[in-house]
Amino acid sequence: MKKQDLYFLIGLIAFFSPFFISTDVYAGYISFNQQHGFIMSFIKFAILATTGEVIGLRIISGVYNKPGFGILPRAIVWGILGITIKIAFIIFASGVPPVLAYSGMENIAEIMKAGLTPHKLLVAFSISVAINLIYAPIMMSLHKITDIHIINNGGTIKGLFTAISVADIMANMDWRKQWSFVFKKTIPFFWIPAHTITFLLPADMQVLFAAILGIALGIILAIASLQSAPAKA
Repeated sequence: MKKQDLYFLIGLIAFFSPFFISTDVYAGYISFNQQHGFIMSFIKFAILATTGEVIGLRIISGVYNKPGFGILPRAIVWGILGITIKIAFIIFASGVPPVLAYSGMENIAEIMKAGLTPHKLLVAFSISVAINLIYAPIMMSLHKITDIHIINNGGTIKGLFTAISVADIMANMDWRKQWSFVFKKTIPFFWIPAHTITFLLPADMQVLFAAILGIALGIILAIASLQSAPAKA
């Protein structure tokens, strides 16, 4: 293990350990998350998903940062995306059960309060399928567009807030890779199973699990975007 990896690991442990060591810190986090869900979603994804991208950069390029990578602009984008993810969780967790009820499934509220059963697994799986087939491709494509925009503008805050040439970026995107890797592989083989587990967990555990998935999301999308140089808009 190189020194930079050791320092990075120590930093992660130092950041996360208070939440596991101190019940007061964890309780405060849960309370703030319940009272200010959107703010917490911004902070959580800004930190955790960006951490995943930094790890992805380390995997691909051997460094945790480099000129033009734009850690802070990426964190801002992830924070905004985190809010949309929170909204999507609310919409689909609330909207899918009535669809199942309309299809003939009964007592869904009671099923979700009970222990693990085939019916509860079906509900969680249905929510995960819906959110990953309807919302996830849009979010992942938007992330790709902003990722290219950040790199094309030198990874600066000022560059982030310049007009995004969406049409030009989309015209030059590697949609074959976006489909074959990001959509076709990660959604069915990772995200649908992972979010099925998420919707099976108690609310407090969902917070921790979502944090872990935030890092995984950053790593997966970073690897996909860093495997080849982005096209210039």
